[in-house]
Amino acid sequence: MSTAPSEPSRHAFFLRWLKISLVAGAVFDVILAAVIVAAPELPERLLEVRPPGESFYLWLFAVFLLMLSAFYFYAAYDPRAYSGNIRVAIIGRTAGFCVMCAGAIVDPSLWGLYVLGACDLTFAGLHAIFWWPIRHR
Repeated sequence: MSTAPSEPSRHAFFLRWLKISLVAGAVFDVILAAVIVAAPELPERLLEVRPPGESFYLWLFAVFLLMLSAFYFYAAYDPRAYSGNIRVAIIGRTAGFCVMCAGAIVDPSLWGLYVLGACDLTFAGLHAIFWWPIRHR
């Protein structure tokens, strides 16, 4: 008689721990984002971390955009299965519009932020218009 765990129980074990690790990653990101917005000097002071130059932020931004594009591709592949991604895209693009406009208001020389914000708002609107009628099917 084998003492190895059955395939369904092994699957359930990994599924449970995958969910826990995903939630932990999300909570970590939410807390870090809140700290960065509320007290941007805190991570630098606590972790003795400073950006290795201004281009660092562009590199980091590019990584996040690539991750975001993957979520879009999954949602485009199967909108019903990835409906949550579509909700997040609508909310996130709308928030992006607000942040970019706020940045342009704070520094009027950054007028290009209005263009990027308009792109975000356009995508949010298109996603909402085409997703809303099919969201429960």
